[in-house]
Amino acid sequence: MLKRLILLALSLAVLCCAASVLAQEKSKLFTFTAIPDEDTARLQQRFGRVAQYLSETLGIAVNYIPVKSYSASVAAFKNNDVQLAWFGGLSGVQARFAVPGAMAIAQGEEDLDFITFFIAHTRTGLTPSEEFPRGIAGMTFTFGSKGSTSGRLMPEFYIRSALGKAPREVFKRVGYSGDHSKTLALVQSGSYQVGALNYKVWENEVKAGKVDESKVQVIWRTPSYPDYNWTIRGDVDQTWGEGFSDKVQQALLAMKDPELLASFPRKSFIKADNSMYQPILDTAREIGILQK
Repeated sequence: MLKRLILLALSLAVLCCAASVLAQEKSKLFTFTAIPDEDTARLQQRFGRVAQYLSETLGIAVNYIPVKSYSASVAAFKNNDVQLAWFGGLSGVQARFAVPGAMAIAQGEEDLDFITFFIAHTRTGLTPSEEFPRGIAGMTFTFGSKGSTSGRLMPEFYIRSALGKAPREVFKRVGYSGDHSKTLALVQSGSYQVGALNYKVWENEVKAGKVDESKVQVIWRTPSYPDYNWTIRGDVDQTWGEGFSDKVQQALLAMKDPELLASFPRKSFIKADNSMYQPILDTAREIGILQK
């Protein structure tokens, strides 16, 4: 009987130790997410490869977890469910605002000068112009996600600047598609007459043969602004060791595989810092998305 009790006690001790080790390993699993700016299946494929690359480069387990919305990506970062995220300009500002010490560490080469395309169904009669298309007033209009820089923040800023009113005062009906691919689909189908989307997604959809230019066309291109960025929590060094955030930054900057970069799509990643996104912060405050 005594031997059985001893064996039972030893078994329980082993199980407790194993559970403790698993808990520690889970707590040390480096996790990242990304804003859901286009088709979910594409994102899973794209960032699954990024997770593998980071795992191999950093020599630790790295996991990608998808989120359903821009706000969910910010919440996951705030709650430390993820330690790294591929944000848009606005969601990055929101995340760093919520997590003191968080840092923008890299951006795509193209993200220094990002652009929003205003698109319209051809039945509207609107044509490409170098000037803001004032003829969109009174039509139906769809943004992307409410938390999108290129799909909501910047187009709303230019609408307010050019027409002097909030979107709901300008348009017959205002929608939020949720992502850039859906914005294109809604305008192309005629569900909305006009919309705004990320120029990179437009270019990708054109290459994929998903744009019918007899039905939809680009009518205006915004001035450029800073956009997407990799942002990391400021406390990662406490878990993975001193200098870990620098290692992650270097791993991103060293990403040279053309196929991997093409999935973003970006030519390369370059250094970024929080100060680069001050124009986004100022704009978000100006139109009331962020409180001063």
